[in-house]
Amino acid sequence: MPVSVVGLLVSEAVLAFVCYLAAWALVGDVDVQFYLMFESGGERILVVVTSILLGAYFNDLFSEVKVVSRLRLAQQYCLVVGMAFLTQALLSYVYPELILGRWQMMIGSFLALTILPGWRSLFSILVLQVWYREKVLFVGANSLVQTLAETFQKEPQFSMVSVGYLAAEPLEEECPGLGPWLGKPAEVLEVHEKQQPDRIVVGLSERRGQMPVNELLSLRLKGRMVEFAASMYERVTWRVSVEALRPSHLIFSQDLGPNPHNLMLQRIYSFLIALIGAVITAPVMLAVWLAVRLTSAGPAVYRQRRVGLNGKEFNVLKFRSMYIDAEARTGAVWAQKNDPRITPIGRWLRKLRLDELPQFFNVLRGDMSIVGPRPERPEFVRVLTEQIPFYGQRHTILPGITGWAQINHKYGDTLEDTITKLEYDLYYLKNVGPSLDLYVIFHTFKVMLLSRGAQ
Repeated sequence: MPVSVVGLLVSEAVLAFVCYLAAWALVGDVDVQFYLMFESGGERILVVVTSILLGAYFNDLFSEVKVVSRLRLAQQYCLVVGMAFLTQALLSYVYPELILGRWQMMIGSFLALTILPGWRSLFSILVLQVWYREKVLFVGANSLVQTLAETFQKEPQFSMVSVGYLAAEPLEEECPGLGPWLGKPAEVLEVHEKQQPDRIVVGLSERRGQMPVNELLSLRLKGRMVEFAASMYERVTWRVSVEALRPSHLIFSQDLGPNPHNLMLQRIYSFLIALIGAVITAPVMLAVWLAVRLTSAGPAVYRQRRVGLNGKEFNVLKFRSMYIDAEARTGAVWAQKNDPRITPIGRWLRKLRLDELPQFFNVLRGDMSIVGPRPERPEFVRVLTEQIPFYGQRHTILPGITGWAQINHKYGDTLEDTITKLEYDLYYLKNVGPSLDLYVIFHTFKVMLLSRGAQ
């Protein structure tokens, strides 16, 4: 997560806390210090602040930091505060000791609706556009560099701006956000002296005869930040570039492969989560089973061959969302938008992700994990392995019900979409661990509640 987003999250939490504390100072019947120390005032306000931050998260206010429309921003914060009121209403039934008083909640929410959008607009202007903007000089202009430049322009929370690029010759087509051509790579010292960038990012399509090794070494020894475009690409996009990846990176990297300790820990908590999930959702699964059986012919639970750990095939369990024998004529094909093979009830099951609930039993059997790469069908794996380098590496860990690629990229049926999802899978493979899994699980709830990405 970019530092600017962390700073925004912390600052909004502090401001929201101050709003509700100020409301108590206006309407409370005891001193603020007494309220915080002896009446659980801090805990009560923290509950409201937490619900506000969750509401902001579900309204994409921490992924879309730049303010495009103040009217839309005001609408989003109204929904956020509405979620805080709903949380208070629910708490009044189960834990009334943690709710705020009526007038404190109303006045504090009015202050929050006034201050938080104003601070967000000020943050967008000053912090993201004026302060802390890191200037980047690109040496080279390959596809990774162009992707980075476009990302900096579209996502100002990274607080980076390109001052231009060095290449053997200017690009034929202008790249958004990349800036002007400043000369050839060998001129990096002169350009650096003139532009004074904070960071130099190297992304040369052809390094032989073009890499200014001595000049970059000189800058590095002077304390200047120099890094490859592939490293920044991974940090900014949360993906490992297939284009820049080489077999030597896989062989000699110290941290690309999954940590055995983390994998063992993952199997333990995946089993526990699947067991609890199967028990809690048992009534829902029974209702879905009945709905599928009553609305279309055929079994309610569908078994389909998928490729799992180390290329071993297994039967993934799903509630049937397509008509029986849907692929009898076409064979194995990817799902499409408005797919005619899907039943009316199946569209809702896919939209709400209820068709995947039986996969808890796949986790309990050891075929899958809660989080991991999406298991693909053998027919597709054979083709994709031939067409995409390193595709087989995604099978070195257990596939998952949800995953890093699923929450970060829309469903797609093109080769480009598959490559993008593979890059996310490789990033997950490199960073697999409890904290990343917890983030994926948490974000999956958001995807399910907002019905995003289903097809």
